[in-house]
Amino acid sequence: MADVRSGDGHACVIGAGLAGSECALQLAQRGVSVTLVEQRPVHSSPAHHSDRFAELVCSNSLKATRVESAAGLLKVELDAMGSRLLDIARSCAVPAGGALAVDRDAFSQAVTDAVQKEPLITVERREATSIPEGRVVIAAGPLCSEALFASIAELVGGEHLSFFDAAAPIVEADSLDRSVIFEQSRYGERGEGDYLNCPMTKEEYEAFWEALVGAERVISKDFEQADLFQACQPAEEVARKGKDALRFGALKPVGLVDPRTGRRPWAAVQLRAENAERTAYNLVGFQTNLTWKEQARVFRMIPGLEEATFARYGVMHRNSFVDAPRVLDPTFAVRGTTVRLAGQITGTEGYVEAIASGLLAAANTVADIEGLAPVSLPRTTALGSLVSYATDPATTPYQPMHVNFGIIAPLGGGRLGKRERYRAYAERAARDLRDYLVSRADLFPQADLSALDLPPFEAQARRGRS
Repeated sequence: MADVRSGDGHACVIGAGLAGSECALQLAQRGVSVTLVEQRPVHSSPAHHSDRFAELVCSNSLKATRVESAAGLLKVELDAMGSRLLDIARSCAVPAGGALAVDRDAFSQAVTDAVQKEPLITVERREATSIPEGRVVIAAGPLCSEALFASIAELVGGEHLSFFDAAAPIVEADSLDRSVIFEQSRYGERGEGDYLNCPMTKEEYEAFWEALVGAERVISKDFEQADLFQACQPAEEVARKGKDALRFGALKPVGLVDPRTGRRPWAAVQLRAENAERTAYNLVGFQTNLTWKEQARVFRMIPGLEEATFARYGVMHRNSFVDAPRVLDPTFAVRGTTVRLAGQITGTEGYVEAIASGLLAAANTVADIEGLAPVSLPRTTALGSLVSYATDPATTPYQPMHVNFGIIAPLGGGRLGKRERYRAYAERAARDLRDYLVSRADLFPQADLSALDLPPFEAQARRGRS
């Protein structure tokens, strides 16, 4: 079948991941007919396990919800702009402390159902081998097919970059030793919390560290640091930075008390529920490139996991992205074309960031169709700052970036403490986004301004919490 041609009032979206699914739903909601092309199950990628839309292939966490965090602020902004997938994520949430985590199977099934029920969306299960004419959003992900990526490389006409990404292993709940593992969120009461914790003594941690850094990897040569996706670095690569790198990172024991000793452990591996039934848990921060045999050997050295059954071993796959500041305009369109990119292929990292890029791609496509001004979010917002960073030609060199306060427009006035400063960022973003959405009812007719009413600020938060 020839690739579809997109005409007036119609758009083609390639890829039904987080960005593509959000984009298709947003376009349909605005009255635009959509052809959504998804290659699975005709063709699959090394990272996917099903043919459902919006499959989460790494962690099941969509990060923090607290508005004084950049990830939480981004969720507030997306709620105000009417994100469909964020609503679905909350309906599929599993306990995760201050984060939004989902039952990944329930989530992808719910997104698939929402897309397939939309009368303005036509789903085509096939591989897109070329870029059609007309208005197109390519949200094929960083693992799109070789043929399509070759077409993208030809279109952008520049050098594209690449990085490596990794996924954490998942263990079955009934194989865990609960006489060792205890339930507690950091700073919560013992026996209460959304995480399971595997406590380590100094001797256990150091033995584990030595085994981890010496374990056999799938790719035996050392990685170039530039090739490692900073937000998903393999645990063994983090460990290679120093004996305490993991203990001060994913294995930090701060805020935890081992009920067996009544004291804080030397280190602790946290497990997060994969589904609402809590029948499976993933090892938080343990994306890995170890061979499966070595994963079984090394990770069973973690106290409480000695007899662990692995529902899925960790995997690593090569991801690619374009040099966005050189090839994309502020609407994420390839300069001089009607083709937009969305999701991780743009170099914007993170699940919620992918959802956001799909929403913006839809809004800007509608702007093209109706002859309206494109979306230009305030630089003071979390999403506006990310878009600005990703499309600013001055951003050199360009590496994958998630939303964070380090790229947001600075505050004026006197110096503030960290939490007070982040709250000030959030309040300014909410205020500026409210004004912008009111002025752009043409593109955001269903904006929910009440989402920008921020909850009270806990000024005297417990020391060490973030």
